[in-house]
Amino acid sequence: MILLCGIPSEPPLAMVASALQQSRVHYFVLNQRAVEQAHIEFTLRGGHAYGWLEYGNASYRLEDFQGVYLRLMDELSVPEVAQSPPDSELRIHARRFHESIAAWLEVTDSKVVNRPSAMASNNSKPFQAQLIRRYGLCVPETLITNDPELVLEFRRKHGRIIYKSISGARSIVQTLEDKDVGRLEKIRWCATQFQQYIEGVDIRVHTVGRQVFATRIVSGAVDYRYAQSQVGESAELEAWELPPEIARSCVAVAEGLGLPFAGLDLKITPSGRAFCFEVNPCPGFSYYEASAGQPIAMAVAEYLTSRETESIAPVAVALSPGG
Repeated sequence: MILLCGIPSEPPLAMVASALQQSRVHYFVLNQRAVEQAHIEFTLRGGHAYGWLEYGNASYRLEDFQGVYLRLMDELSVPEVAQSPPDSELRIHARRFHESIAAWLEVTDSKVVNRPSAMASNNSKPFQAQLIRRYGLCVPETLITNDPELVLEFRRKHGRIIYKSISGARSIVQTLEDKDVGRLEKIRWCATQFQQYIEGVDIRVHTVGRQVFATRIVSGAVDYRYAQSQVGESAELEAWELPPEIARSCVAVAEGLGLPFAGLDLKITPSGRAFCFEVNPCPGFSYYEASAGQPIAMAVAEYLTSRETESIAPVAVALSPGG
């Protein structure tokens, strides 16, 4: 049996559920919006986790879950929890449940897409960039600072630069224009990430185990996700075949980060160099599958149900500030 965790109507979760149904695989959806009905308890014996997941009137042995697909949001973002008082029983239960299931996900023998510890690298884009560089992909020259003068110097060096957040929180990538220079004093209160602008073609790569699905994006926007607001027309997406050496590097990055399923944002320059901006450890792939017709959901379902032993493990390295 496969365990799906998240909001049932959310497209990625719904598409994986549909793929499992097409394959006639038994699965159970743990609806995060009904967290008050969920209880989990487990113990470790001989290096293996044993226990029970209770949901409403149903009970499931944890060791019966062959795979787990995870799309959980922060529990305080769940509407039912967010609307309850801070000291309510629902909030206390939600926090304890999410802490317990996160702990189980780290020690279970089930295949997990993806384990919480592996997803943590995305919480710091500068840290993740140093890891990416170790596996064969280029990273744009980056400046993280709260000093406006350093930003102007960086801009003089590269001509065109972009800026975005440092954390894993989504931000809209923007080019630093002349009109923005007067606002640079604001970064003194919040260090910001600036990068050289890379000319080339935007490619979104999804890796599922060792399978690679690449999507080419055609757009005049700096951030194609917001193409409609930035340039007045939506981006065009199409399936694309990566050069073999770049595909191998993408798999190496995902495996090195301990991610059975990953979304890599690349730009391929006219000379063929591959720059990676970040690796999404919980990719919202539905937009790409719907637009380019690639069977990503089915690949996730097949990975979860395959009998191959999971060999992907998070990398543990000591990094110097310069990478």
